[in-house]
Amino acid sequence: MTTKPVDVKIMGRDFTVSCGDEELQGLLDAVDYLNKKMAEIRDTGKVVGMERIAIMAALNMSHEVLNTKAGDVDIGNYKRRINAMQNQIDEAIAAQNKLL
Repeated sequence: MTTKPVDVKIMGRDFTVSCGDEELQGLLDAVDYLNKKMAEIRDTGKVVGMERIAIMAALNMSHEVLNTKAGDVDIGNYKRRINAMQNQIDEAIAAQNKLL
């Protein structure tokens, strides 16, 4: 995959990011989403400073990802349940290996 430098603007600051042609639209969508989240935090007036605003936006977005819902399905809950089942399977296999 060939990448090229792409200039983006986040909260009025210019950044150059390496990006492949097939990822460009996704990058631009992510920049737009980040700008909106950071502007929402800035506009509340409760958080001061670009670094703090960026950290709060990252924290909020991480929370969204971990609690993503697709329709009425809580993806985060399914991921936690799948991980718990995987751990049970791993423990069962380890116990079987001890018997062999």
